[in-house]
Amino acid sequence: MAGRQDELAHEQAVVDVLYTRLDELRARARGRLREVRREGPSGSPQNRSERDAFATLYEDRAAQLDAVEDRLAFGRLDLDDGTARYVGRIGLTDDEQRSLLTDWRAPAAEAFYRATALQPAGVRRRRHLVTAARRVTGLEDELLDLDHVDADTQNLSGEGALLAALASRRTGRMTDIVATIQAEQDRIIRSDLAGALVVQGGPGTGKTAVALHRAAYLLYAHRRLLERSGVLLVGPSRSFLRYIDQVLPSLGETGVVSTTVGELLPGISATAVDDGPVAEIKGRLLWGEAIRRAVRARERVPERDVRFRLDGHQLVIRRRDVRDAIARARRGHKPHNEARAGFVRDMLARLADQYRTLDGGDLTPEDRAIVLEDLRSTREVRVALNLAWFPITPERLVADLFAKPHRLAEAAPSLSAAERDLLRREPGAPWTESDVPLLDEAAELLGDDDALARAEASARAAERAEALEYARSVLASGAAASSMIQVDAETLAERFATTGPRMTTAERAAADRTWTYGHVVVDEAQELSPMAWRMLVRRVPTRSMTVVGDVAQTSSQAGARSWSSALTPVLRDGWRLEELTVSYRTPAEVADTAQRMAKAAGLPVSPLTAAREVPGALELHPVDAQGAAARLHEAVVDQVARLAAEFVGHDGAGRVAVVVAEAGRGPVRDAVEAALPRALGADEAARVLAQKPEDRQVTVLSPRETKGLEFDAVVLVEPADVAAGAGGPADLYVAMTRPTQRLVVLHERALPDGFEG
Repeated sequence: MAGRQDELAHEQAVVDVLYTRLDELRARARGRLREVRREGPSGSPQNRSERDAFATLYEDRAAQLDAVEDRLAFGRLDLDDGTARYVGRIGLTDDEQRSLLTDWRAPAAEAFYRATALQPAGVRRRRHLVTAARRVTGLEDELLDLDHVDADTQNLSGEGALLAALASRRTGRMTDIVATIQAEQDRIIRSDLAGALVVQGGPGTGKTAVALHRAAYLLYAHRRLLERSGVLLVGPSRSFLRYIDQVLPSLGETGVVSTTVGELLPGISATAVDDGPVAEIKGRLLWGEAIRRAVRARERVPERDVRFRLDGHQLVIRRRDVRDAIARARRGHKPHNEARAGFVRDMLARLADQYRTLDGGDLTPEDRAIVLEDLRSTREVRVALNLAWFPITPERLVADLFAKPHRLAEAAPSLSAAERDLLRREPGAPWTESDVPLLDEAAELLGDDDALARAEASARAAERAEALEYARSVLASGAAASSMIQVDAETLAERFATTGPRMTTAERAAADRTWTYGHVVVDEAQELSPMAWRMLVRRVPTRSMTVVGDVAQTSSQAGARSWSSALTPVLRDGWRLEELTVSYRTPAEVADTAQRMAKAAGLPVSPLTAAREVPGALELHPVDAQGAAARLHEAVVDQVARLAAEFVGHDGAGRVAVVVAEAGRGPVRDAVEAALPRALGADEAARVLAQKPEDRQVTVLSPRETKGLEFDAVVLVEPADVAAGAGGPADLYVAMTRPTQRLVVLHERALPDGFEG
């Protein structure tokens, strides 16, 4: 015991030094920030821009240092040369640039995750530091070199830190796994940036955690490339994004754009959900050509010539001239709205030539300019040219397809009449998530009026060149030498380039539909339709992606049944597959039962081995059918009361979910909320019900709402109804694999095949 206490005291002293250094760096960053802000907005525009730029850098640095407070250091490597290397969330050095803490993403930290007794990589012992706030509370050691066993080698377990993390109560927010990354996960996290990496894994294998840690690793390893272009993270729902929103900041990264498919298009918030058959139709790749036809239909030759008078002359908008002008404009291969300017100039020029001929002489440049302006403002000309080449927004184009049957029949002739009827809806209907890829396709083909865009691009290029030259002079003068921040001229120039409030890369990217990212991460990727993949690939020209999911959990009718069918059409052979095979979240009894059910239902399940046994993890409770829904609701309330008493804590930790088929969710939710005061006591029920819906420690959800989430305990209501819902057996597979400790199944009807082995 004395030896253990000595070891704890030694590690506490090291951790104290690290936190002291962290506090020094925080104080220094905040002090620099205060100095910059005290200078105020006076001085030349360049001086103000310089101050704003450094203020933003100091703010970013302070935010990064604040985010790594919890478990700053979590590991130690004892090396063959007798030295020790500490591993943590970020790298820390002293004022002489001597290493105090190694960033978990650095090559020097790789052995912490990969070293084994067979391949120790120069490591004698790996130590996990267990901390609470700034206090060291425990040690877990793994001895990798048996030739160096000594009296000080104690507390050997190897998996204690991992098992403790798995057994801890859920909080409603995902936490990082940086201290417990396993070897198969680490290999994927550090995989090469190039190409699309697909991570397939069954429930509980850590796919989401691996994707987030990979994003943090890539931002560290490829900082110059990704910091300017940014990283895009696409999740299945806003509740899922809230669930994971603290992971990347805790790993020292705040510059990732997080969104859903329904929110990916600036200015569009798609909150409605299409029925399965409608979503499947809208997800087909045929819409690429269908939208192109719909755009072409807005470029048409009039049925007859149009005659009008100007200054006493009879002029004619000839059909053949319109046909020739349309053909010429199309040859430029510009988007519709941008090409329209060329079409209009061409037609006005032809009409001006008619005017010159009728007027009987050449026009001076000044006279021709006047004639062109008169033609442009003539009502008959404006109407005729608009009808021939109609300027239109993506929203109007797509809305017309679904509101006007003749438009849809013209654009998508391969759809059957029954399929077109399914897509019919009234003008002004809310946008659905399935609409967003179609809107994006339309935006790509329509474009904007390019006159303003060209002027803005030219101005931005000039500003950029000036800012870059100024940034180089600032760095050459030594103004950044004491900033504690490594920064190059290009990065600094980004801060100088504009005046006013500074936007981060993530903020600028999120506001710009045409922004292209350096890397894209997609979670629950099996749910994406072919058109959604087409939209995402458009945003990453390098095709550098991390795609995580499980095709056995696909519930959307538009989703993937295999990775090859989903990705080959858009990525060809530019993707590679890795598999995670160990389930860390799901207790073995629950995982095995879910696998049997999934295989019996014909789902393409991946090999899966549960990492731990939890006694009593699965409970099957038949409910007497007499009394129907009321009796079932009583049983749900009884189980919620029992599980909440066991797992839900006043500190906000512990989560219990009731998962029920979508059709029955409302009544079950009402019954649970009404019974909570009786089940938990008035004060505790009031506290739980006062929590935001996404943070509630006791919640009622449909299977689809649980995707990507985890709970201490789950009450699964009537599995047969879940399996018969829109998502089929895949929804049941998802629902069964959400708990980390307990799955309680309540059923009146017979259980699906595989439940009882």
